[in-house]
Amino acid sequence: MTRRLFTYAEAAALMPDVRRTAAHIIDVRAELAELSSSINDGGDSPFGGIAEAKALEARLHEFLSWFAGEGIEVKGAAPLIIDFPAQLLGTDVLLCWLEGEYDLTWYHRTDLGFLGRRRLPPEAMR
Repeated sequence: MTRRLFTYAEAAALMPDVRRTAAHIIDVRAELAELSSSINDGGDSPFGGIAEAKALEARLHEFLSWFAGEGIEVKGAAPLIIDFPAQLLGTDVLLCWLEGEYDLTWYHRTDLGFLGRRRLPPEAMR
């Protein structure tokens, strides 16, 4: 399978959908965490029981799968970390977005990972 490479403009254009999908993930993730805790403790939850937990897991998977369908890589689900494969000055990089950020303003080289995360230079965001 060929890896999609994004231009900054293409990745930035997807950010409204990324933020919307991330909001759904955050909500479902929180409900699932609370429900799972209640099930494990044998208590009651306003979110239901095992069947509802399975349904929440399926919804979470569906939302996370949206990213893969767009060619976006999910690197973490809590917090949500996603990467857009791209090139910057001839170097393979990942445009990196972390849950809680609004815009896409970070990148890291593919060989360095999140620890090598840097702010995008202004000329790369044109």
